Amino acid sequence: MSSLPARVRVSRLPLPPTPNVSAQLRRLLPGTELNTVTQAAAALAGGRVVGAAVLAQDGYRQGIEAGWRGKGLEQALMEAVGWTEVEAALEPGRQ
Repeated sequence: MSSLPARVRVSRLPLPPTPNVSAQLRRLLPGTELNTVTQAAAALAGGRVVGAAVLAQDGYRQGIEAGWRGKGLEQALMEAVGWTEVEAALEPGRQ
């Protein structure tokens, strides 16, 4: 697992997501069809969702608030949903 700031926790999410979690996923991952998600994880800081990642039928998606980028959340979220660097490199048009 990657090194994260002390106040950040990354957790895998149960599916289907609750309405509140769905709202947070839609905020961070606009355009993602949540009914196609097979794995999901969220990064929380101070009880607030600051990042999310999902594996869906159309691939891997990740969204992190601007102030939290580059602090290790990218890798931690990727690991939490089981996405690997090899898969990321092979996926065409990765966002």
